[in-house]
Amino acid sequence: MKIYLNGKLVPEKDAKVSVFDHGLLYGDGVFEGIRSYNGRVFMLGEHIARLFRSAKAIDLKIPMTQAGLAKAVVRTCLANRTLNGYIRLVVTRGVGSLGLNPYSCVKPQIIIIAGNIQLYPKKHYDDGLSIVTVGTLRNHTESLNPQIKSLNYLNNVLAKIEAINSGCMEAVMLNPQGFVAEATGDNIFVVRGNSLLTPPSWCGTLEGITRNTVMDLAIEAGLAVREEVLTRYDLYTADEVFLTGTAAEVIPVVKIDRRSIGSGKPGAVTRQLARTYHQYASSHGTPIQ
Repeated sequence: MKIYLNGKLVPEKDAKVSVFDHGLLYGDGVFEGIRSYNGRVFMLGEHIARLFRSAKAIDLKIPMTQAGLAKAVVRTCLANRTLNGYIRLVVTRGVGSLGLNPYSCVKPQIIIIAGNIQLYPKKHYDDGLSIVTVGTLRNHTESLNPQIKSLNYLNNVLAKIEAINSGCMEAVMLNPQGFVAEATGDNIFVVRGNSLLTPPSWCGTLEGITRNTVMDLAIEAGLAVREEVLTRYDLYTADEVFLTGTAAEVIPVVKIDRRSIGSGKPGAVTRQLARTYHQYASSHGTPIQ
């Protein structure tokens, strides 16, 4: 595998960062997870734009233009023949002193990894996921805003640990007010009749690119789509629940906290949106050439 590291494609064994990089020492940096389908990078422009917004929010100046970074992503995919896979784009604060001061770091590091995608097992797309509400609350939006895709994902990791220890692959995270925020790595949706509901960003929800695409596709399909504050009651009593994410795409949830959702099987709306999304993602994007 070839790794893009600060303008050069280097062998995986030579892709190394300093132990003094603030991305390692303090989680000081930002990232994006991106998919490629059929030789195209899906929503590349949107992912790059969000990366720059995250960087601006933490006063991190990316030493490339958005267009230049997009070309670097395509170049890395081409070098690794990542025609159907996953791209991790990382920008760290760079090497600095042993202290929190980010301005001791002279030059940010840009890392691009293009490889295989790790999905949920197929049976979960066919039969649905069982998930659980965990005690680890989503970070307060004025503590670490979820719109910043930072390298510090410990909040999510702690929730994932709880989920795994409960025998589940995913978890519902609540915000400090007790409202539904999102899963550990995915956004969450509720189907109620002809309505599709999802929490607003101020509830501690990342405005996921897959999330927004699914919302657009749902509107085209005639669903009434809106952001709405949700409680666990809304999840338990929903007709259908599903998760969305770059890696997950659209995956049904059939049980939450041991309560069956709807019929206890993936619902018709979820199945249709999953098909529509995959068809759309597989036919749109920036060509890898």
